[in-house]
Amino acid sequence: MRYGMSIVIPALIMAVPAAAQTKADAEAMVKRGIAFAKTAGVEKALQEITNPGGQFKNGELYLFVYDLTGKVMAHGANPKMVGKDLIKFQDSDGKFYISELINIGKTKGSGWLSFRFPNPVTHQVEPKIAYVELSNGLVYGSGIYVK
Repeated sequence: MRYGMSIVIPALIMAVPAAAQTKADAEAMVKRGIAFAKTAGVEKALQEITNPGGQFKNGELYLFVYDLTGKVMAHGANPKMVGKDLIKFQDSDGKFYISELINIGKTKGSGWLSFRFPNPVTHQVEPKIAYVELSNGLVYGSGIYVK
């Protein structure tokens, strides 16, 4: 019998899926974005929000900002959207969700809305629920995809 033989045990590496993002995560991201804008200034905040590698993008969760006319001021998932007027934009079900999001901010200050939107990770149109909050004349929002 030989001693000192080495035994190799293969390590099992399991891929653990990222934890599902929640409504609380979306709301917290909006509040973080507003707080950042208040401390760093709106222009710096809009730049950081639009930075795809910045602190306001985490997988499917990202921050977006509209002015009260429907113009995209910042978009964490698609910088090409910045500057576009989307007030008449509809989801695949015909819902004018941008105008509805802005209306929630203007009339209630904050709230939730369900609509359908392309998921930046899966590239599929999926049901989404977004939280928006009005701050200094801008509507900040973030949402989660509901599967």
